[in-house]
Amino acid sequence: MKIIACYSNKGGVGKTATSVNLAHAYAGAGHKVLLCDLDPQGASSFYLRVKPSKKLTDARFFEDIARFTKSIRASDFDNLDVLPANMTFRDFDVFLSRMRNKRSRLKKALVSAGSDYEVIILDCPPNFSTLSENVFKAADQIVVPVIPTTLSERSFTQLVGFFAANKLPKKKLRAFFSMVQQRKNLHLETMAAMRNLYPKRFLYSTIPFAADIERMGQNRAPVGEYAPRSVSGSAYRRLYDELENGVVSKR
Repeated sequence: MKIIACYSNKGGVGKTATSVNLAHAYAGAGHKVLLCDLDPQGASSFYLRVKPSKKLTDARFFEDIARFTKSIRASDFDNLDVLPANMTFRDFDVFLSRMRNKRSRLKKALVSAGSDYEVIILDCPPNFSTLSENVFKAADQIVVPVIPTTLSERSFTQLVGFFAANKLPKKKLRAFFSMVQQRKNLHLETMAAMRNLYPKRFLYSTIPFAADIERMGQNRAPVGEYAPRSVSGSAYRRLYDELENGVVSKR
């Protein structure tokens, strides 16, 4: 089982769109996928037309494996199931602070309840917290969308610094540029500078700023489902190919 976290300590960078489209890509390639929506706003659950769980509340997420499993819902797509979020997820840090081995509770829950899946994708809330430390420990890869602007650059530098200060393996960080506008000199300059500063952290694949991605909320589906031949659809397939196979495809 592989655990992939879509995480950023900055909001509004395309994290949820990445989670949904990567989950769809992995499922389309024949992998049995579970998308765990850890963000109490429940955006990825909304995109995939899955209602919030009313039973998986409070500390039950980490302690009640039977209820965790029963809360998983099938999506409209083959091989893709969803563990939907609800508003009690906002208190995860409170529950975790009361538990023994609090930084490994998420991985324990995922391994226990997600054994039927080949890939688990985590859509994570944008902050540094006990939950995010659980994510960093549980994930095999941490996919980080970065908008090529000054604030996003600063946020990624903070993330790398956090990993260094806490002796976490930086090789888990797989960053890529999101919402890229090739006509903006600032975007081009920032991408070049950050690739030079972090040569081992950034993937080659990039995701454009595009209306097709913004329409996910209207269509409530992954881009690869309603616009598979679009520039955005192709970009997400390339991102999947690079993460899974280590190659940048031309499709």
